[in-house]
Amino acid sequence: MSRKAKTQEAPEVETLKAETQKVETVKVSRPPLDWGTVLSWGVTGLMVAGLVLVLLKVNLFKSETGVTETIDPVQTLSVPLPSLASGLPVDDLIRIANIDTTVPDGVRQFAVKYTVVPGDSLFTIAKIYGVTAESILWANYDLLNDDPTFLKEGWVLTIPPTNGIYYKWKEGDTIEKIATKYYADPEDIITWPGNHLDIANLNTENLIDVNVMIPGGYRDVVSWITPVDFAPRSGATQSIAGPGGCITPETGPIGSGFFQWPVVNNYLSGFGFTSYHLGIDLAAGEGSAVVAADSGTVVYAGWNDSGYGNLVAIDHNNGDKTIYAHLSQLYVKCGDNVNSGSMIALSGNTGKSTGGHLHFEIRRNGQYLNPFQVLP
Repeated sequence: MSRKAKTQEAPEVETLKAETQKVETVKVSRPPLDWGTVLSWGVTGLMVAGLVLVLLKVNLFKSETGVTETIDPVQTLSVPLPSLASGLPVDDLIRIANIDTTVPDGVRQFAVKYTVVPGDSLFTIAKIYGVTAESILWANYDLLNDDPTFLKEGWVLTIPPTNGIYYKWKEGDTIEKIATKYYADPEDIITWPGNHLDIANLNTENLIDVNVMIPGGYRDVVSWITPVDFAPRSGATQSIAGPGGCITPETGPIGSGFFQWPVVNNYLSGFGFTSYHLGIDLAAGEGSAVVAADSGTVVYAGWNDSGYGNLVAIDHNNGDKTIYAHLSQLYVKCGDNVNSGSMIALSGNTGKSTGGHLHFEIRRNGQYLNPFQVLP
């Protein structure tokens, strides 16, 4: 082919190529899909379908086993209880009482009985039952005779339900009379649940020989302590003081007036100082060392029948005297001079005592002092 022919064909070829590119350009430049329109139609279709289901009352979530109904708890309260099955004994519905000798929780309404065992004291028993030792003492006068130091194994004590006087009603007693006698409030006696008194129809004649609780009541207690004063300067005689007394010289070591603890422990194991217990019961196991609380002269050393058991009394020759009771062994004799802190005996459980301890007294010019007020 000549160069001229090739030159003439060029425009046609160029035109064909241009058209081909145009076609490809058209395919590539196709407009994108309108998703907004698609979503709009989709939502519209779902709404129409839902409307149709509602009109047809079709429940897509209905369970094949049925729908569980919710019970209104208020309505259940009005449902009558089923009648008692025929043939069921009525006694089967009665709760059997739980007989228990331990102290129940809360406030008791009635007295209980307690049997004394070795090692007991009114102090420990009172702590167990949550009442004062005085309340137990008052409730058991026939056994204790106002002596708080002596308990005998096997004795059965009456433990009142609360603090106060547990009183056996007598003929002629009235609420006002008994309340006045024991410094109590008449209303407290009437309203105490265990007394079973009818406020609207108060008849005390039915109370004769019945024990009645007088909450908060109290009475004076006769001191059980028999003074043990034997020395030429005291005016007592040996026979009054007991077999442990002797004739002592009129002079001897003079105490400082300052006392030390007679045993290692300085806390109570029994009664403290009261109007009827004119000393303190210090914790001291049997066989513990007992020392002189101050310097002086031993004016009594031996057995004493008034309840002290083995006893040592020291005259400090300055108006003071100390008493050490319930001892198991004595290391001094009457007439000995002792220094403050010197060993005089071993603690014990003799006389009117239950459990090892030391009964300690301080007397000044014939008056009883609370040892806790003068001990360091």
